[in-house]
Amino acid sequence: MTEQLRPDGSLRHLLTLDGLPREKLEQLLERAQQFVTPLGARPPASRTLAGFTVANLFTEPSTRTRVSFELAAKRLGAQVVNLEVQLSSRVKGESMLDTVYTLESLHVDAFVIRDAEAGVAGLVAAHVAPHVSVLSAGEAHLSHPTQGLLDALTVRQRKGRFAGLAIAIVGDIRHSRVARSAWHAFRTLGVGDLRIVAPPALMPDAAEFAGCARHTQLAPGLRRADVVMMLRIQKERFGSADLPDGEQYFAAWGLTPERLALANPEAIVMHPQPMNRGVEIASAVADGPQSAIRDQVRNGVAVRMAVLEEVLTSTRIA
Repeated sequence: MTEQLRPDGSLRHLLTLDGLPREKLEQLLERAQQFVTPLGARPPASRTLAGFTVANLFTEPSTRTRVSFELAAKRLGAQVVNLEVQLSSRVKGESMLDTVYTLESLHVDAFVIRDAEAGVAGLVAAHVAPHVSVLSAGEAHLSHPTQGLLDALTVRQRKGRFAGLAIAIVGDIRHSRVARSAWHAFRTLGVGDLRIVAPPALMPDAAEFAGCARHTQLAPGLRRADVVMMLRIQKERFGSADLPDGEQYFAAWGLTPERLALANPEAIVMHPQPMNRGVEIASAVADGPQSAIRDQVRNGVAVRMAVLEEVLTSTRIA
């Protein structure tokens, strides 16, 4: 596995949260919080990354992640190149590495990569020049590290702590890179009661999610939870014959106000989006007073600013 930290402890690549020390996660969260501004206020902006170029290479659809990475880079003064595989030379058969080498020759300093194939970001990180950084914007079903960080930042803002919390991650755990990165983040930051809650067919293999309580019924998984993170069914990772029926799923697993009442009264509700209202979550919950979903979106830019700032300014110092 590609080493993510430089010898001085600074972050060079961000491919996964698995194995990163707690101190590094806390440092990134603290810096990200400094970039958070309330709605209606002017967003933070600086020239910290002036002269740097960031390339977004997305081979899967994305709204929030791609836009927030672009805004994060631009608000720090960097130039941004967006490359979609449908419009690139990869359609003509060019390999990802050849695409990266081409962009490296054009003085790209950081690559933000989302790919449905496992290992692509790690492969690129292993072959880029020493001054270049690679950030994962979502790897297959395996990891989504900046999503894990923004989820942790949202919990930190709303709850002020990680120790002593009960966090339930509910839905299609088996196919979710979000769930895996959230598990890595919350486990490292000291959450003691971490639960995965899913129908048996959507529960991950027994070897995964060590230390999590497993619930194949919704009610016991929600009971007395402080944080409820709902996940959508990953339709793109199913065969059409295996896809659960939306109405039936909502009847058994949808988060309604009545079911949310099983959690602690001050519980917050999270969702990485896109949401399927009326499938995994009711609109009354998604838009209700306990929802932190819009905070997550806002925090995405702040977290990606913190990560880009560290990987690129540490390069300049080196």
